[in-house]
Amino acid sequence: MTGRIGSETAAAGYDRVARGLHWGSAILAAVTIGLAWGMLIAPHGSDARGWATALHASCGIVILVLMGWWSGRRLIHRPPPLRPLLSRLEAGLARATHAVLRLLFLAMPLSGYVGLAAAGRPLRFFGLFSIPPLVPESGRLSQTAIAVHLVGQFLVYALVALHAAAALAHLLVRRDGIFERMLPRRG
Repeated sequence: MTGRIGSETAAAGYDRVARGLHWGSAILAAVTIGLAWGMLIAPHGSDARGWATALHASCGIVILVLMGWWSGRRLIHRPPPLRPLLSRLEAGLARATHAVLRLLFLAMPLSGYVGLAAAGRPLRFFGLFSIPPLVPESGRLSQTAIAVHLVGQFLVYALVALHAAAALAHLLVRRDGIFERMLPRRG
């Protein structure tokens, strides 16, 4: 490995489950965002828009489950230490960014679901079964949840961009082994 960190970095990597949750969530988030953009360009009332909406909502529920699992797991399985690889400020910013991303990836599916449920619409999970509305029907609640969902998307875009830029800076510029902690182990 190139850079100033030796073999101790490999030992400080994330375990297989954490890496799987990270990359699975990242892929699902990209698919979910792509479906959201597909919803915007599909004509209102079209089969394409209905299909994109249903898949978007279903992927959101999977993200919610993954984030719930990952967040619970983090209480038992602590992440590998960031220090001494990073300064206190860098480590604090990394932890804060990760915490806000986890909260957003919990809040986004919840607000999306509440937006649908409060509008009296069930969520069809990949066409297999319906998740019934578990909140009272309320136009005001639905609109509030949709507003939270829409604002949240821009926060997700900003923080994911920041996270990816930092990861690439660690890989390409600093070459300090931070990026490699989330990659599959070799050998």
